[in-house]
Amino acid sequence: MRDWAKARRERTHHLIELGGLVQKAGLVDLTDDDRATLLGAFLDIAGQLQGGNDTAPTDLKTRWRRAGLHAFDRDREQD
Repeated sequence: MRDWAKARRERTHHLIELGGLVQKAGLVDLTDDDRATLLGAFLDIAGQLQGGNDTAPTDLKTRWRRAGLHAFDRDREQD
């Protein structure tokens, strides 16, 4: 397989996984699959991580990571 094809396949797989996380979080249903709302939410998150609020970006990432790991653990326990 050519390098560009392999890189494209890896990128596609990565994007599909990210979309799965959006679905797993329930954001598709909660926003009625409104792409503009989802993009606005992601832009807000990006702004927070760039230091646009009172909470340090590392604190936010730590809190969000912990919540995500707990959600993955709950899913594994249910399976």
